[in-house]
Amino acid sequence: MKNNKKLVPCIYLQEGVAVTGFGDLGQEGDGDAVSLAKYYSDAGADELIVFDFSDSDETHEKAIGVLREITRVVEIPVIAGGNVKRVEDIKKLLYAGASKAMLNYAKQGNIDLTEEVSKRFGKEKIAVSIDNISSIADNKSLIETYAEEIVFVKVEEESVIKEAASETIVPVLPVWSSNKEADLNSILSLENVSGICADQLNGFDVDFMQIKQECKENGISVYIFESAFQWSDFKLNSDGMVPVIVQDYLTDEVLMLAYMNEEAFETTITTGKMTYYSRSRNELWVKGLTSGHFQYVKSLTMDCDMDTILAKVSQVGAACHTGNRTCFFNNLVEKEGTSMNPLKVFEEVYNVIADRKENPKEGSYTNYLFDKGIDKILKKVGEEATEIVIAAKNPDPEEIKYEVSDFLYHIMVLMVERGVTWSDITKELANR
Repeated sequence: MKNNKKLVPCIYLQEGVAVTGFGDLGQEGDGDAVSLAKYYSDAGADELIVFDFSDSDETHEKAIGVLREITRVVEIPVIAGGNVKRVEDIKKLLYAGASKAMLNYAKQGNIDLTEEVSKRFGKEKIAVSIDNISSIADNKSLIETYAEEIVFVKVEEESVIKEAASETIVPVLPVWSSNKEADLNSILSLENVSGICADQLNGFDVDFMQIKQECKENGISVYIFESAFQWSDFKLNSDGMVPVIVQDYLTDEVLMLAYMNEEAFETTITTGKMTYYSRSRNELWVKGLTSGHFQYVKSLTMDCDMDTILAKVSQVGAACHTGNRTCFFNNLVEKEGTSMNPLKVFEEVYNVIADRKENPKEGSYTNYLFDKGIDKILKKVGEEATEIVIAAKNPDPEEIKYEVSDFLYHIMVLMVERGVTWSDITKELANR
């Protein structure tokens, strides 16, 4: 899978808002950078580049905030760069969730930072952006020692990409900026080219999966869905179909039940969008085609009897035609009890704390902490951490349970105060 070529859209930020490309700064683009990034992630893009065109520390901080929101909603790696002046700026990009931070080799100060940031954060976390071949040649040893990828910006000729890719062993990711469309297949066929970023890959209307199918037909290895089983392996019902249980891939909430025939199954695999067969209308049904509430495939799993599919999806909007998030909202029987799903419990407590911050309640200890401010919250976190240490020295393990619970509560108050979510934490742990 390492040789698969990447389709990489770009988001250009100015004042924290998505604008059009290098040559059109200041013109209104897609505006909502976070929604645009979410679409790219769901629709089949393999990676995302975020260029920050801010010209001050204040606007740069705004862009960092947008980058943080982007990395929260996407499932693809993000390369981020722009307005890097010091090591701390690389740290901010990585801590905001970028998989790689990008140094601009048009600035000598960024070149000078390369060795230091690579040794501090790891070579795999560093990319360099270059706009001419001579810069690659002049800094070849430095790049090959300390960078993982070259983002070759403002490319206008395929021959230049080929020359750049042959100049170094470091993979080259060209950013095509010519007025003419890039020949994606031709460029992706070049050796040592890791992927491509081009104007025809930017925007809410790009069909990444169709482009990938065309690449595959031309012998280019790309990231696509390929089923481990054939339709003939499945046990079909009397209508020649297979029921599909649909879950939200993040929360595991059951969203709906539908059916697939062979054409619906193959269409789902090819497009990456959940496609069913409507038994009432006797026709193929792409979920969301009329409502915009698409379901983007994250995984498909067959049960032990090979007669039911479990689909985990990224759901846009509501799954149910009634407007409800899920079709399963009519409670029939329910036994009271406490949820024991750890992440669900953490999220529920976190949400209560966040609600207290937004909607203060008189007499609330949580609001007391928020009112006292960050120093008081930090003091309590430190005290509770000490209590855990003391409890751990005692023979009764039960005491640890209570102290850890107190600690986690105060940690969540701190997280809410500083805008960190459990999704941020779990993603960081998964990356590690």
